[in-house]
Amino acid sequence: MIGVAFIGLVVHQCAYAFRGWDEKVTKYDYAQQAAAQSGKPLLVVGGPWGSGLSGRILGMKAHGCGDLCVDLDPDSCEGCPYLEADITDLPFTDGEFGAVFCSHVLEHMADVETIQSAWSELHRVADTVVVCVPVKQLIVHWLVPDHYLWVRQVEGSVLHVEERKWGTKYLVDPVGPPKQIA
Repeated sequence: MIGVAFIGLVVHQCAYAFRGWDEKVTKYDYAQQAAAQSGKPLLVVGGPWGSGLSGRILGMKAHGCGDLCVDLDPDSCEGCPYLEADITDLPFTDGEFGAVFCSHVLEHMADVETIQSAWSELHRVADTVVVCVPVKQLIVHWLVPDHYLWVRQVEGSVLHVEERKWGTKYLVDPVGPPKQIA
């Protein structure tokens, strides 16, 4: 009986991992198309190599480089046009990019105020903002000590943010303070 439950758990985790991989590919493609349609470059925030299993151990990129890759860790953008920058203070002009693809970065923000600042900054520099974030259903995501927030993009410019430690939930948009929800 325990063996069946374990196999079920493994299948469940693999299904969510595949879904996450597929989501990254789909969203990256969408961001590329949005940038191309606007005639402006694509900014990638959070390098395609990341720090997860696929990048560091298996040697597989999680997504493309875009026209410019921004991260605090140069290794995560290896082989890409790279600029070291903080997501809360990007060194770009307003609307410089047609799209920004932000992958597995927002969950590392220390608190909801910082994520709101980063979210506003992404919207300032790009016409379209697309995010990929870890899902709560994957056990491995609970093991990353600096995943401080659970994040979901619920509407075009609205994030649902949950503090991992306290469970407090917020709606975050690019123009106002975070709104606590029940």
